[in-house]
Amino acid sequence: MIFITVGSREYQFDRLLKKIDKIFIDNKINIECFAQIGNSAYIPQNYEYKRFLNSIEFETFQNKATLIISHGGTGSLMTAIKKGKKVIGVPRNSAFKEHVDNHQFQIIETLTKQGFIVSDTSSDLNQLENFILNKDKIRTKPYNSINKIHQIILDFLNDNKYNQ
Repeated sequence: MIFITVGSREYQFDRLLKKIDKIFIDNKINIECFAQIGNSAYIPQNYEYKRFLNSIEFETFQNKATLIISHGGTGSLMTAIKKGKKVIGVPRNSAFKEHVDNHQFQIIETLTKQGFIVSDTSSDLNQLENFILNKDKIRTKPYNSINKIHQIILDFLNDNKYNQ
């Protein structure tokens, strides 16, 4: 199952929802897909949707999904990563009035460089189709909070101002 989440802020993300509809039509994809569409004006034609989900519904869809397509909200991205899901990050773009600025590019580019997600940051979302059609080939690094804590402790101990 593919789960799409665009967040619950006041901004639309029609560009993403339309692109996924087009991918489904062009490729005759027959995969269960559900989207949380928020305040988007576009209504999906080829997959189920709901504007907003409560926390239990959201977690249920994340747990059920084998692939999550997410806007650049840190909550959505980090929850999916921590659950070990394959994630395609698609940042909102202020040029399309999807947000007030482009901070989601920084979040998604950082998580992509670290190997936790794959992403499509292009304005026409031209990589999204390939990711969806080849979702079983997506390889990402698992998130391990223990390693992060371990690294913070090592950095602390190795910092010269604390060595006596």
